[in-house]
Amino acid sequence: MKKTKLNESLKKNSKDVGSSEVQIELLSNKIENLSNHFTKNKNDKHSTRGLLKAVNQRKRLLEYLKRENPESYTKILTKLDLRK
Repeated sequence: MKKTKLNESLKKNSKDVGSSEVQIELLSNKIENLSNHFTKNKNDKHSTRGLLKAVNQRKRLLEYLKRENPESYTKILTKLDLRK
């Protein structure tokens, strides 16, 4: 439910699935789910690679967005509550 609400607010049009904002939002959901998984399964070492890949991909997308569209960058940081 939370995923669809944020996803709808970040889309540029109804068919938008590939914009940087939507990708960052999807990666943030994936990171959150994996983080919750690790609180229950501390010894799951194989999934840490997927978590690190998702974190680094989101970092690269945020850097791109900051460089190309600073307005959208600040908007997505506040909506997803990424930086304090």
